[in-house]
Amino acid sequence: MAYEDYGSQEQELEGFDAAYSEQELKDLVRVGEIARKAREHAKTVAKPGVSFLEVAEKLEQFIRSEGKADSAKPAFPVNLGAGNNAAHYTPTADDSTVVGEKDLLKIDLGVRMDGICSDTAITIDFSGENGKLVEAAQQALQNALSVMKAGVNVKDVGAEIERTITSKGFKPIENLCGHSIEPFLLHAGLEIPNVERGGYELQEGDVFAVEPFASTGDGRVREAGEVCEIFSLSEVRPVRMPASRRLLEMIADEYKTLPFAKRWLAEIPGAQLAINDLSKHGMLHAYPLLREKPGALVSQDETVVIIEKDSVKVLV
Repeated sequence: MAYEDYGSQEQELEGFDAAYSEQELKDLVRVGEIARKAREHAKTVAKPGVSFLEVAEKLEQFIRSEGKADSAKPAFPVNLGAGNNAAHYTPTADDSTVVGEKDLLKIDLGVRMDGICSDTAITIDFSGENGKLVEAAQQALQNALSVMKAGVNVKDVGAEIERTITSKGFKPIENLCGHSIEPFLLHAGLEIPNVERGGYELQEGDVFAVEPFASTGDGRVREAGEVCEIFSLSEVRPVRMPASRRLLEMIADEYKTLPFAKRWLAEIPGAQLAINDLSKHGMLHAYPLLREKPGALVSQDETVVIIEKDSVKVLV
């Protein structure tokens, strides 16, 4: 799932320690396996004429079924981005949008076991006309992974992504980036930029999602004006409305700090009113739809890695 940054961070964090226990590392491998299977399954589910809602729900159900023995679940709502929609589009409970015959569709999904998360994305070109754009993101990811190891500055990783994408005639999206992952924190505060920027030096044991975005536009996303469909819990405080209290308790118990979709709450009485109330009081973080400029096309490729002494261990 994309991490949005508008250049406000320079990643001068010191003493960053996201060390995982031995069991958590085993869980990381397992959620990576399930995510990889779900990513492959997405290629058979997403077809022209199939609704976005059906694609999202089938993939989320696949994750639950594949991970049933491990109590694995989606780490966040399946994101589906067509055309200039770059990130954070998940269908509504009554969404009638269908996959188009010539869509360039990004599918971004994740898996969690308790709070241990994976995150991966692919781009499918149904038109067959945008192979170079898809390849730009794919190659940028592989080139980024080839230079990543303990001691490497994220600025150099971003430079490699930027060089790869621009060499193919496209632009990296500079205000979307990869992100460190910690238990129950899908976006844990550190970035893998898609351009030459940053200051953090990778450390052995760090876990990062790396996700280059290649674009035919100007290389920036903007928040769209539509109502948000994805939220996460940012703070727990007393609330007056009974419906808000009930929903807050459910979110804190079920999702904790991980993203969830409004459609996942559709059958809960008063959910929309409660979401509005919790958002107004700053207890929910909203993920607005992020778009490139009109007419642009965007591709994305993503995996999760553990930083090792001389390379990375690819998990998805």
